[in-house]
Amino acid sequence: MDLFDRISEDIKKAMLAKDRVRLEALRGIKKEFLEAKTAKGADGTLTDEAAMKVLTRMAKQRRESAQIYTEQSRPELAETELAECAVIEEYLPKPLTDEELTEALKKIIADLGVTDPKQMGRVMGVATKQLAGRADGRAIQAKVREILG
Repeated sequence: MDLFDRISEDIKKAMLAKDRVRLEALRGIKKEFLEAKTAKGADGTLTDEAAMKVLTRMAKQRRESAQIYTEQSRPELAETELAECAVIEEYLPKPLTDEELTEALKKIIADLGVTDPKQMGRVMGVATKQLAGRADGRAIQAKVREILG
């Protein structure tokens, strides 16, 4: 079962359980998936890889919105955003710990033979593809600078 079908099944379960927050988050995910499938240049299918990119983007948007709501003294809205973010993150791969990220990046750097911080772009290109959905781009960049610096 691909991710799109799994989301559809979970929507039915959330309806039966009358779980409003989960239902809204899942409907939002399905909407984004349908938009990605029918976007200009798309062939009408959605690979799991493309779905992961959509989910990663959605989770990041929810976290940023929650932060803004918190800064604006709107904790009830921030709470809703964080609850939806938690539902979205259930479908993402488990994020790498700091140690796992360091080890993965050291391996990539060794495979590429990079020793100079000026070649950071090569490392970032490979690392962001390999670690997509499991580590944030900013975290990867900071760790690469730390290792090469």
